[in-house]
Amino acid sequence: MGIGAVSKLTSLSMDFLQHIDRDVFLFLNGLHSDILDPVMYFFTKILSWLPLYIWLIFLVIKTHQRNTWMYLVGVAIAIALADQFTSSLMKPFFARLRPSHEPSLEGLVHLVNNYKGGLYGFASGHAATTFAVATFVWLSLRHAYKHIAWVFAWAVTMTYTRIYLGVHYPSDILVGATVGCLFGIAVWKVTSTFEARLEKNKRA
Repeated sequence: MGIGAVSKLTSLSMDFLQHIDRDVFLFLNGLHSDILDPVMYFFTKILSWLPLYIWLIFLVIKTHQRNTWMYLVGVAIAIALADQFTSSLMKPFFARLRPSHEPSLEGLVHLVNNYKGGLYGFASGHAATTFAVATFVWLSLRHAYKHIAWVFAWAVTMTYTRIYLGVHYPSDILVGATVGCLFGIAVWKVTSTFEARLEKNKRA
């Protein structure tokens, strides 16, 4: 198969995936109601989940005690990396319009309070930061709290609001979540390794 044929096949595959992405988005975005609109708009705001953040910090303090500061710094770094990678690198590089700004979807997207978000949406910063937190917290607390995996239910709910509100395609969310998970794993690994070495030096 020649280079031209491969290029054409790749282009057709991308068009097919984008078509599916658009159709899935329109289906999910179309599942709206007057009752859910204010709920989803509220849940998409980061500060709306403040009680949850406080509870998670309490669990980290209870679990890691004097080393809590390492994990608080770690999760902050994971959030910053995930946010900057998606917002400062991916969005301007791919320059993919959000569905709320896509001319071909005008009149088809359900918006709430005329909220449209920024111009570009690939990949989702909300998904990246939310899943970075969920992954880091799960890895940090899973041995002490076997049901802590529920934190991913929060991450899914948070990121689903972005589709409901019409500001992200499903692929924006999936890629953003993947980026967040990878940064969450990487930063947790560094944090836990640093903690282990620090404790070893104290015992030496």
